[in-house]
Amino acid sequence: MPAHQKVTAFRARKKSGPPIAALTAWDYPTARLLDEAGTDLILVGDSLGMVVLGFPDTTHVTIEHMIHHTAAVARGSKNALLVADFAINTYNSAEQAVANARTLVAAGAEAVKLEGGVRQAGKVRAIVDEGIEVMGHLGMLPQRVKEEGGYKKKGKSGEEISALLEGAQALQEAGCFGIVLESVVPEVAIQLTASIDIPTIGIGCGVGTCDGEIAVTSDVIGSYPWFVPPFATPRADVAGEISKAVQAYVAAPRNRSLPAD
Repeated sequence: MPAHQKVTAFRARKKSGPPIAALTAWDYPTARLLDEAGTDLILVGDSLGMVVLGFPDTTHVTIEHMIHHTAAVARGSKNALLVADFAINTYNSAEQAVANARTLVAAGAEAVKLEGGVRQAGKVRAIVDEGIEVMGHLGMLPQRVKEEGGYKKKGKSGEEISALLEGAQALQEAGCFGIVLESVVPEVAIQLTASIDIPTIGIGCGVGTCDGEIAVTSDVIGSYPWFVPPFATPRADVAGEISKAVQAYVAAPRNRSLPAD
């Protein structure tokens, strides 16, 4: 299905349902498994900086990283809508945003995602004018973790709520087809979702507060045991299974009897 048809179907889910189920992927086998399991949207998220590349946060991710992983995911994803994150400092101007959006699409992305509200509207409009689909991201913005001194829940004050509502409207008017809401107070996430005509997908916003949910796949399958967000619900223990399998593999040759003389 062409990208624009996938986006049209995605937008329709706000009214017709069912709720959207989105996950992250950074490699071919994971993308293929997610796609074949019926995932609606696959995000090549800059969370790869932490759970794939071992960086402390997403601010170390480069456009080269995003291109490499987007291309791998594109080889495995056929039915899901494939969205790629911009890396930090790769959309500082409209011109830069358009150029890097083209690069991500050339790598296989069907849409791109950027963080921020009102101040990003002009960039969204420029990318959309190029015929490239854009998803927004409001609430806690991982690329600003150093500026804000950590990961903080959003929507706790009237000022924050007003900024979120204004940002959601600005992104919608600029042409975004959907918005990720991250770590927004549940009541505010509900308010934001009701205030716009495009779908919201939430992470860390509570259950049933948005038009769908997105999760980091390593949190869902339990493949990154060193840190699990408090809002995540692991549904498997892949890390534990890998450890058991490798321990058995290592033990096998050590337990073999030496050949008789």
